[in-house]
Amino acid sequence: MGQQLICPCGSGLLFAQCCEPFINGTQNPPTAEKLMRSRYSAYAVQAVDYLIATTYSSTRKNHSKSDILEWSKSNQWLKLEVLDATENTVEFKAYFLDSRLKAQMHHEKSFFKKENERWFYVDGEFFE
Repeated sequence: MGQQLICPCGSGLLFAQCCEPFINGTQNPPTAEKLMRSRYSAYAVQAVDYLIATTYSSTRKNHSKSDILEWSKSNQWLKLEVLDATENTVEFKAYFLDSRLKAQMHHEKSFFKKENERWFYVDGEFFE
């Protein structure tokens, strides 16, 4: 992973100072929003193991590692916009170009759960 890259999550910080420590396992995200931002970054850098590991155990079976890898590789991740965040929810818009280079926007309210001092993505409500 590139140490001098600006973090894909939109913080304005370098990747190495923002989401990379979460993705490489040296730190745990302290909030649901930080976890959500690091998961967006993980899609951008194809860190599929992190995406699986940060999905809550009861909903993990709904996510295929190969599907996640294909989704992360086939899109060009452009921008993350956090619209609202509470202790355990984050509403966001993720902008990307799909495999046909067509502009897309994914709007979701994500739900998170903290267990053993670690945050996990549970599931999300999708908006049109």
